[in-house]
Amino acid sequence: MQFVKTADLKPGMRLAKPIYNRMGVLLYERDTRLTIQGINSIENFGLIGIFILEPAEPLPPLSREDLEFEQFQTIYMFKLKDNMDKLVDNLVPSTLLSLVDDIQRHYGSLDHKLNFTQTLRSSADFVYKHSISVGILSAMISNEMQLPAEDIRALITASLLYDFGYLYVPQAILDKGDDLSDSDRNFIQMNLERGYESIRPRYEECNLPKISLEIIQQFIFQKSQTLKIKDPSPETRLLCDILKVADQFDRLTAMNINNPPVSEVAAMSFLRRHSRTYNPRVVAALAECIHILPTGACVDLSDGEKALVLVENAADFTRPMILKFSNNMIYDLSDPVIGDSLRVTDIMKTMDNRIAIDKEALEHFVADQYIRETADRFRQKKLAIAQRKQKAAQKKSMDDLLDNARVLTPPPIAPVPEEDASPIRKAPRKRMKLV
Repeated sequence: MQFVKTADLKPGMRLAKPIYNRMGVLLYERDTRLTIQGINSIENFGLIGIFILEPAEPLPPLSREDLEFEQFQTIYMFKLKDNMDKLVDNLVPSTLLSLVDDIQRHYGSLDHKLNFTQTLRSSADFVYKHSISVGILSAMISNEMQLPAEDIRALITASLLYDFGYLYVPQAILDKGDDLSDSDRNFIQMNLERGYESIRPRYEECNLPKISLEIIQQFIFQKSQTLKIKDPSPETRLLCDILKVADQFDRLTAMNINNPPVSEVAAMSFLRRHSRTYNPRVVAALAECIHILPTGACVDLSDGEKALVLVENAADFTRPMILKFSNNMIYDLSDPVIGDSLRVTDIMKTMDNRIAIDKEALEHFVADQYIRETADRFRQKKLAIAQRKQKAAQKKSMDDLLDNARVLTPPPIAPVPEEDASPIRKAPRKRMKLV
């Protein structure tokens, strides 16, 4: 797979990713060969480039959920752009809250991990695509942390608007990427504050949650040299921590024209190393929301070798069970003796930052008795832990019900039989004999 700029596209090239219009309608399926008409359409869409398959490269497998994720990202991006354009023109963003509700409905209640992929970004559209990705990540993390629905909604709203000030930054500065001078950074900060000040007086008119405004203020003015803001409440601080983690994770892992992305493994390692800046609880919740080292992923090891992940480790994604390619040996990295000397340093990714899964290796791999016993042992441990947690939760739930029942209703009094109503029993009469 390779990235090709729009100006360099040629008829006959095969699409590696589908192309949707602003309504989410599929225009070009994967593996479609480009025509002159198709190239003209891509130019009209304003795309800076697309991913193209190599001539002999097979089509990479994608699940239905992966395809829907890309489709939703496209729809959300255009909706957010429309609402931000209205804010720039001092109009009410009429469909912003419906966009928030849609993201919360799809990604604020997931009960499984997601393959989180991002679309290619340029300086012209990164604000919209970055904000959508951060909104989705924030929804998943806050749901994993079991936050109230109204807090999740407020956090998604803040995630979509906190970078609004970038729209005031000239394109020439945005095109510099990370090669910014101190004056450029100060200018960007000034415009981020300008974006906040544009939203603040109209948040009631736009029906935005007040806590969303507080989150944006905390995020924008933490680096401000002109305004010192008061510390947030503990509830707001946690929401700000979630936004900070989601923002940095997406910046590290998203592919753009100027910089290649890092893998999820490298991004998570960065967040863990900087635990004073990024809340460890939030980082741990993020690890529970997305696939980082799934079964079938090819990884790089600390000894320079490569391996295949055989069994994920739900307790610690950095310590899975792996198959080393060089010697065909199985290593359980959750074993402290092995894990201290051998660890996963990175994951092999495709160019669009997807996990490269060797499905053929998995299909042809035959486990011996030792591997089966080890895997069974792990499954039994996981099952035992899950059963203990379930029993503890059921016991706690039952105890809570009993306690509530004792408080709300007195114990019923059993009816006393009529003959036993008196506490003193009469002795039975004896029949007297006449002499």
